[in-house]
Amino acid sequence: MRFAELLALAFFSACGRAATPGADERIAPAPAVVEPMFRGGLVGAWEDYGWAPRATVPGGPERFDLARHGGWVLANAHLSGRYGGLVFRYRAPGLADDVLQVRLDAPNADVFPRVPVTAAHRLALDDGWVEVFVTMAELNPHQAPFDRVVLQARRSVRHGTYVAVDQVGLTGGETAPVPTADAVATTVDLEVDCLGTTQVISPLIYGIALSPLRELQDHHQWALGATARRWGGNPSSRYNWELGNAWNTGADYFFRNVNYTQRDDWSWQTFLASEQEHHVATALTVPMLGWVARDTTAFSFPVAEFGAQQHVDPDHPQAGNGLTPAGVALDPSSPLRTSVAAPPEFIEKWVRAIRARDGTRTRSVDLYILDNEPMLWHDTQRDVHPAPVSYDELLSRTLAYGAAIRRADPEALIAGPADWGWPGYLWSAVDAKAGFRLRPDRRAHGDVPLVPWYLAQLAAAERKTGVRVLDVLDLHYYPQGKGIGVGLDGATDAATSARRIRSTRSLWDPSWVDESWIGEPIALIPRMRTWVAENDPGLKLSIGEYSFGAERHPSGGIALAEALGRFGQNGLSSAFYWTYPPEGSPAFQAFRAFRNYDGHGAAFQPVSLPTTGATEASLFASRNAGGTVLTMVALNLSGTQTLDARVLLKGCPAMGSQRVFSYDGDPKGFAEHPVSKEKTYRLAPWSMTVIEVTLLPLRAPEAPAAEHGMHLPPT
Repeated sequence: MRFAELLALAFFSACGRAATPGADERIAPAPAVVEPMFRGGLVGAWEDYGWAPRATVPGGPERFDLARHGGWVLANAHLSGRYGGLVFRYRAPGLADDVLQVRLDAPNADVFPRVPVTAAHRLALDDGWVEVFVTMAELNPHQAPFDRVVLQARRSVRHGTYVAVDQVGLTGGETAPVPTADAVATTVDLEVDCLGTTQVISPLIYGIALSPLRELQDHHQWALGATARRWGGNPSSRYNWELGNAWNTGADYFFRNVNYTQRDDWSWQTFLASEQEHHVATALTVPMLGWVARDTTAFSFPVAEFGAQQHVDPDHPQAGNGLTPAGVALDPSSPLRTSVAAPPEFIEKWVRAIRARDGTRTRSVDLYILDNEPMLWHDTQRDVHPAPVSYDELLSRTLAYGAAIRRADPEALIAGPADWGWPGYLWSAVDAKAGFRLRPDRRAHGDVPLVPWYLAQLAAAERKTGVRVLDVLDLHYYPQGKGIGVGLDGATDAATSARRIRSTRSLWDPSWVDESWIGEPIALIPRMRTWVAENDPGLKLSIGEYSFGAERHPSGGIALAEALGRFGQNGLSSAFYWTYPPEGSPAFQAFRAFRNYDGHGAAFQPVSLPTTGATEASLFASRNAGGTVLTMVALNLSGTQTLDARVLLKGCPAMGSQRVFSYDGDPKGFAEHPVSKEKTYRLAPWSMTVIEVTLLPLRAPEAPAAEHGMHLPPT
C-alpha cells in the first residue's frame, strides 16, 4: 500500500465531522431504504463494477480515490421496480463539499443526468458522516430502467484523495412526478358482455422458455405463474440428446460446442423432471437440421486452419466467428468438425426414449416443435447448413421428421414451421437471398406465400398417406419497429415506449398498419387462422417465441400484459415468451397479473368474455366454468395520463364481493386496494389493475381448457 493510502486511512479513522453544516443543508431524514446495496460490504445480488483505486478495510466502508475523475459503480443485473431516491453516507476529510456527483446507468441506456451533490442533498450526522439523499426526480426524470449507480468525482483532484462511502441504498416512495396534460384524471368507459360469445382460454398461452445457461440459478422463473415451458432457441437445433449436455452456439457465439449448464449430470431428462416437479407442461424443440453437436468442446472455424478472422472468442482465441477480417464469410468445409449426422431415425429414437421414460400413465412432452427458425439456418447454423432453405427442403424435412415423431408417439402434438417473422411467413430463405422482388423460389411455387403453400402440401400428403405430421401451426413474432428490442434491450424514450405498446395490435387487429419497415397490416393471429382454414383445417395456433423488449421498463410490462390478454381473447392454443423476465420487473408483473396477482395463486379465469376497451385502456375479462367468479385485467396504455375507468357489466348477474389489486411500478409488486362501489377504478399511468368479482351462476359449466389438446400435469 502506498504512503498516501496509509495516510488517508489513518486520517479517516481519526477524523471527526467531514464538514460544518450550512444553513441550506437538508434537515429532514431520508425515506426508508427498500433496496440496500452496500452496508460494510455488498448486499444481495449487487456487484462492484468500480474502476478507481481502493483503500478498503473488509467489513468497513468502501474507500476509493477520486483522482482522475475516479468513481465507484454498484450494479445489479436483476434490479427492477420503482424507487423514490438514492441515499448514501460519506466522509471526505479536507475535501470540498461539491466534489461528488451521482448518476444512474444501464447497458444501451438513455443518458441519465449527472447530479452534483449539493447542500440541498446533504445532512450532517453526529458521528462525523454526511448523509446524502438524491430523489429520482433528479436522477431519473424519464423513468428509464437502470441497473447501476455511479458515484464519481465532478472535477479533477490530486492523487490520493480518498472518499469513504457506506450505507448505500434505494429508498421507497414515488418516482419523479409524471407530467400530465391535465391534473384531473380522464374518465373512460369499459364494458364486459356476460352474454356474448365466449372463448375457452388455453392455459398454455402463459408459457416461457428454457435458458439452459441460467437454469440452475434463476429460481424466480417458477414464481411467474407460467403454465408451460419451451425447450427451444438456436442451440436446440444442434442438441445431442444421446450425450445429454451438448449444444452448439451457432452464429450466436463462435459456432462452439458447449455444455451450457456446466454439469455433466444435466440432460433432457433433468429438464423433463424439473417440468413435472413444478407442474408445468412441456414444449420440446427437436432438431431436423440434420446435424447435432458431437461433443462439448469443438468449434467450427479454428484460426489455425482458417487464418485470421474478424473476431475470436476472448476465452478461446482459436475459435473464430467464421468471417475474414474484411467480413467475408468463410467456407465451413465439413460439418464433421463439430457435428454428427442426425437423420429422422435419430429423433425417432429420442422420442421413443422419452415415451419409455414416461411409462403408460404419464406424458412429459405435450408438444414437439420441429426445429427452430429454419429460414435463418444459412446464417445461424451456416457452419453445417450454409445453403438457404427452400420451399421444398422445408416441406421434405417436415414430412420426414414429423413422420418419425408420429411413429414413436402416435398421440403426439407436433408443431411447425417455427419460423422467425414476417419474411419467413411469406418467402423462403432462397427468396430472401435473391431478393423479395425477384422471389424465384416463391414464383416457382405458384407465387403462393410460403406458409399457406406449406400447409396445403402437408394436407395433400396426409390425404395420400393417411399420416398427419403437423397438428399446430407455430410461428414466432418480434415487433420490427426501430428501438423496440428483445428481452432487456430496447429504447425507453416516450415515442418508442408508446410504439412498443401499439405494436401489440399487429398480433390481432386486421386494420392496424405495422409501424416498421413492414408498413402493412400483419394481423398475425387472424392471418394464421385464415391460412389454416383455407389450407389445412383443424390445426391449432401457437406463437412459439415473442418479446417486446424493455422488460425492466413499464412499457415492456404493459405490452406483454396486452399480448397475454389478446392471446386468450383470440383462442391461441399456446404461446411461449422468450425467455422469462427478470424477477420483480414490469414484465414479470405482467405474468403475475394473469397468473398470481394476489401472491397466493389467484389467476385469470379459464373462459374469456367479450370486452370493449378505449383508446387509452384495454380490458380483458374472464369467468370460471360455473360463472360464479369474474376476473378482469384493466391496463392503462398511457404513460402520462391517469384514468378513472367506469366498468359496465352488461348482462351479468349481481355483483357480490370484490377484490382489487394493482401494479404501477412499485418494487413490492401488486398491492390490494379498497373496493369501488361505483364500479369506477383509478388506473395510474402504465399500470395493471386486476378486479376480481363474485357473481351468481351464469349458465351450465363448459368444457375445460384441455380441449386444446395439451394437458397440464396434475397439481
